[in-house]
Amino acid sequence: MKKLSLLILVALTAASLAMAQFTPPSGTGSPPGTGLAPPVVWGGDELGAHNCYGRGCVACHAPHGGQAGNGISTSDADNGWVALWGQNLSPYTGTTFTFTVPTARSSYTVTLPSTDASVSISDTASIVLLCLSCHDGNLARVSMMQGRTVETLPIVGGTAPTLFGLTPGNSGFNYFNEHPVGPNANVQCNGGSYVYGWDCTGGGNTLQPIVMNGTASSKFLTNYPASFWNAASYTACTAQPCTGTGCCPAGNTWGYTASGNPLSSPSGGTTANAVTCTTCHNQHDMIVWSVAGKNYTTMFFVKGYYNPYNGGNSVSQFCRTCHGGNSNEMAGLMNIPTW
Repeated sequence: MKKLSLLILVALTAASLAMAQFTPPSGTGSPPGTGLAPPVVWGGDELGAHNCYGRGCVACHAPHGGQAGNGISTSDADNGWVALWGQNLSPYTGTTFTFTVPTARSSYTVTLPSTDASVSISDTASIVLLCLSCHDGNLARVSMMQGRTVETLPIVGGTAPTLFGLTPGNSGFNYFNEHPVGPNANVQCNGGSYVYGWDCTGGGNTLQPIVMNGTASSKFLTNYPASFWNAASYTACTAQPCTGTGCCPAGNTWGYTASGNPLSSPSGGTTANAVTCTTCHNQHDMIVWSVAGKNYTTMFFVKGYYNPYNGGNSVSQFCRTCHGGNSNEMAGLMNIPTW
């Protein structure tokens, strides 16, 4: 009897510890299914690591004086011109970075704006410039950063680097081991020799916005409702089959039509739908991704439902948001849920 009681006690203790590993999120809305992140992710301010050890918003934005307001010596009269940016941009203005594309054995380049005054938040290269002013590990490392994520890498443990360009093969202006960004790293729809995109319209080297209205992409938006293609900039329409005004475009069955685009379009450029840092990351929220009126668990500032801890496929689904050719839906598997 004593052995049985001991076994029951051990079992109850183990169950309690297992339950303690996950805590419900605070605030309005809940992640779908069992997608609850560990307390280390949900605890604290939504800025997460970008709270910068208590410095908060002024770590990036200087409300009074731009870069000089953050104690940075500069001769640029236009410093702080965009977003009251308080980091030093001078090591990066006018420089060209090279990224490789492993699948194509080719390279992409991005030339950063030449002056602070030419920076625009609608320009992909400008966003790269702003992000690198904190996250570059080659030209000018930011002293306030520790260089590693505050979040532990799921499954494998440890942390990931937050200063880019430090891995072997990267040096100076070469970012061979980083994801391509900038005006030349554009998202294309499926067709022709390009087999990695969605069955959508638009994209590529045109100014036509991507509209996710193919059969597979429409089903993907149902299976992965946290996709940024479901952003609030999309307006409701009557799903197919439908006739008359207010109908979704032909082939669109998911009830929204594009009135905006979640990807960047370079100002004055010819390439639309280009990938930049904020395509995949929301710099203002590390733990929650909000889209279409719903909140989803996330990590590492990812713009999507991103929870490796629950054993589901939310991480793969996030990557498929752009890499549609590798999705379940494009392979004809239409009923694979996110979690």
